[in-house]
Amino acid sequence: MNLPKRMLVANVAWAQEIARRDPHFFDTLAQGQRPQVLWIGCSDSRVPAESVTHCSPGDLFVHRNIANLFDPADDNSMSVLEYAVAVLRVKHIIVCGHYGCGGVRASLMPPAPHLPHVNRRIRPLCDLAQAHRPELDGIAPEQARIDRLAELNVIAQVQRLRGHAVVARSESPPLVHGWIFSLANGQLRELASGYESVSATPNFEPALKPA
Repeated sequence: MNLPKRMLVANVAWAQEIARRDPHFFDTLAQGQRPQVLWIGCSDSRVPAESVTHCSPGDLFVHRNIANLFDPADDNSMSVLEYAVAVLRVKHIIVCGHYGCGGVRASLMPPAPHLPHVNRRIRPLCDLAQAHRPELDGIAPEQARIDRLAELNVIAQVQRLRGHAVVARSESPPLVHGWIFSLANGQLRELASGYESVSATPNFEPALKPA
């Protein structure tokens, strides 16, 4: 049996198990969505939002892209944010990055000629890396440098979202949080809390100390 076929078979088993545990689950789901959280995460297949937070269908409104970037010039990002804030009226926005991010790693390397779309997508990350070049150049080994930039990237997206008119001028502005996920142990770490103000320069320890 090929992979897509196995996925379809697995879906039948999943739907039957959910209905067995809660006969009204799908009736409720079909009535509409009222998520309290907009999740902006990386497209990386190892960081599924619902799984790592133990959430159920309907709990999260999810937008995922390479390196969990928020780009006000991108209609995809903006339409998700606009709908989440103005229509769904989410109470929280969580930007979730992860250590070992390939997009972050790529931003520290020369552009790949065969990946023009990726190169354009991560241009803001390259600019962020350049802005923090003195700090990043002082971090070794390479993985620690990549992970530090992943943290700085989360903070940058949090600040960008907090300052955007869709969030700041909404009737009830959602709280914007910054989290990062560790592939090594499956745990989330809070880098920025929506309940506290965040300074322009993030003040937290990198995940890995320079050697």
